[in-house]
Amino acid sequence: MADPRAALAALTAAFERHLEACAQRRGEDDPAVVAAYDDLADAFEEYDDALLEAYGEMTPLDVYAGPDEDESDDEDDDDEEEDDAAEEDDDADADQRYLGLDDEDFDEIEDDGETRPT
Repeated sequence: MADPRAALAALTAAFERHLEACAQRRGEDDPAVVAAYDDLADAFEEYDDALLEAYGEMTPLDVYAGPDEDESDDEDDDDEEEDDAAEEDDDADADQRYLGLDDEDFDEIEDDGETRPT
């Protein structure tokens, strides 16, 4: 059984290392920041798993994985397909516009002699 306290200590240390790497960042894709980011994500998952295993509880957080580099090549094709699908949906929606309620959609009640829609 994993120890949640030890995993929490490792997570806290990973947060500290990530903060230091960010504070000393040297460029957009600094390898030290990327490594600290990955270590932080791993430490969080280990803590969450240890918490679940020990107490049946989880944190309300998720690690953002982001798109894979392999998928970035296909993104342009996916965007075009999504645009085509959106145009088709727009055409279908144009045929199904909301035009208001018909008289038969109202249930009328009488109260003190007055008739009102409900």
